[in-house]
Amino acid sequence: AGFAGADLENLMNEAAINAAAHNRQFISRKDIEQAFIKIGIGKEKKSRLISDEEKRITAYHEAGHAILFHELKDVGPVHTISIIPTGTGAAGYTMPLPGKDEMFNTKGKMLQNIIVSLGGRIAEELVFDDVTTGASQDIKQATQTARAMVTQYGMSDKFGMMCLATTENQYLDNRAGLICGEETAAQIDGEVLSIINKCYDDAMQLLIENRESLDKISEYLYEHETITGKEFMKIFREIKGIPEPEEESTKKSFMEQAMDAERQSKGNDGE
Repeated sequence: AGFAGADLENLMNEAAINAAAHNRQFISRKDIEQAFIKIGIGKEKKSRLISDEEKRITAYHEAGHAILFHELKDVGPVHTISIIPTGTGAAGYTMPLPGKDEMFNTKGKMLQNIIVSLGGRIAEELVFDDVTTGASQDIKQATQTARAMVTQYGMSDKFGMMCLATTENQYLDNRAGLICGEETAAQIDGEVLSIINKCYDDAMQLLIENRESLDKISEYLYEHETITGKEFMKIFREIKGIPEPEEESTKKSFMEQAMDAERQSKGNDGE
């Protein structure tokens, strides 16, 4: 979901390269998933050495993101969680999987994205009573989202539907420049901080309520380094006492459905 034709072409090209690198004649689901991670996050650097302490901190950081992705209805679900460093400089990543193509963003979803962005830093605070520099990109992303809500999208209670910024250099950096006085600019900073602080409080409360899940998932992630969304959900359900959904054993694959349709078509032609 969310991929245009060119994105899908790039995805399958990367999957084909991965299949060829492993001497496979056909592209497998695993090749596609690895290509999806490479395109969305960046290539994993498994050769990079990190200490056990950093590894444990990263596990809690990413588990914090993952739990909030699960708990908030408009973001997620979780696709992959990893504490393997990437080529972009991140110590790990939590990748959601969009369920459908969307043209518009909502205020509620943008607030939830800010909450998720703050989850890693808050998990560090809760567990280690200290913070690291690992949340720098998360903080930047949360601040940009909150500022856009206030200045561009009319989602601020203080300023209402007043446009306070316009996009400059649309075809270069697409950066928004303020179109207001210094006094208003200072008030914008205060409103942005207010949104982030409210999201921070909401994220903190959710992680406190899910502290047992945070501990168990981070421990499992520390041991395995990379876990899937299904593994994440299995641990989460066990802790919450939620029964596993019944597998649809009778559900046919896409290929089986296509073959059935072909047989039915031939049968109709015979009649």
